[in-house]
Amino acid sequence: MSTSLKVTFTGGGGAALAARLELPDGTGPRAYAIFAHCFTCGKDAVAASRIARALTDHGIAVLRFDFTGLGQSGGDFGNTGFSSNVDDLVAAADYLRTEHAAPRLLVGHSLGGAAVLAARHRIPETRAVAVIGAPADPSHIAHLLRDARDTIEREGEATVSLGGRDFCVRRSFLADIADQPQAERIRELKAALLVMHAPQDETVGIDNARRIFDTARHPKSFVALDGADHLLSRRPDAEYAAAVLAAWAGRYLPEPAPEPTPAPTLPAEVSADTAVTVTETGTGIGGLQQLITAGRHHLVADEPVPTGGDTGPNPYDLLLAALGACTSMTLRMYATRKNLPLEKVTVSLRHDRIHARDCEECESADGFVDRIDRTIRLDGPLTDEQRTRLLEIADKCPVHRTLTSETVIRTVLA
Repeated sequence: MSTSLKVTFTGGGGAALAARLELPDGTGPRAYAIFAHCFTCGKDAVAASRIARALTDHGIAVLRFDFTGLGQSGGDFGNTGFSSNVDDLVAAADYLRTEHAAPRLLVGHSLGGAAVLAARHRIPETRAVAVIGAPADPSHIAHLLRDARDTIEREGEATVSLGGRDFCVRRSFLADIADQPQAERIRELKAALLVMHAPQDETVGIDNARRIFDTARHPKSFVALDGADHLLSRRPDAEYAAAVLAAWAGRYLPEPAPEPTPAPTLPAEVSADTAVTVTETGTGIGGLQQLITAGRHHLVADEPVPTGGDTGPNPYDLLLAALGACTSMTLRMYATRKNLPLEKVTVSLRHDRIHARDCEECESADGFVDRIDRTIRLDGPLTDEQRTRLLEIADKCPVHRTLTSETVIRTVLA
């Protein structure tokens, strides 16, 4: 199951592009992908919708959109070309990067496959590219326009019927697809590549897949979509392509987030208003993982490898985090109350055990003492006097006072 959201973003040429963002249900996506549709198709084409939804079953969120001038997107198709499609892909990546996370996977069908190959070098976060029924060179689609080519060359434009719809194709479009360094782009892809193609494809011949595969460097893979047509119009073909693609992409994407450990049931002897409860989960290397329950909040603590599994901060990390958070909150409240131009607080902390004789501030002269080094960064147009005062206030945070005062810890058996 997935959640499909209608979104809009600005394309490479400034037009508003209509899109759908397919999000996996449950935990957040392990990665984001962009799907580029075939020439004159759209985001709701059979292959686009089925493959996008199948990828969400593997935890991958997918943005599919209509290129400029197509589907529900704005702009004039007659003013577009292969280069503008690539610009729209880059704009889609910019949208994801700003609103969610940059795409790790690019998927393209037919001419959309050629477009993702061309866009890869402008989307540096991409780790994997998959193309389905893609031409080895954008100029391949010129054969679809052969009946109108003379008219386009002579008059500058012509109306062409493609897939039952009429489109205005201009001379600039032909010039654009003829002037693409596609082989060099494929050779310098610098991402894992999956080439999927139907041997019986009558629109884009199988030789195109061979040329793409032979030009690309490893890692690369090829999968034959035997029996499928160019548009993957049969549901089993689209679902098979989606399943193979998702399994292949998983090797190059972040691992799925582990299932959250359910909160433990508090023992009857523990009061419901207990501030914090720490319970062993019984999992992890060495069995040291702990589940911390603080009210309605849950987090995990662990020890680093090799002692533990490093599934969460260790106890001293949590101690430093408490001091850092308390320090930052105290400074923010003071600055708000005094109307100080404090824009941001950053607290960095480190814990060490040192010889007492090396500590000038310590009362003990023998043995070891615990020392916490705290560095506070204050951003904003503050005066020297205000910064000095804020440094003094940092020592007044409640956790700081607890750590530096006499503390009694009472321990009883439950």
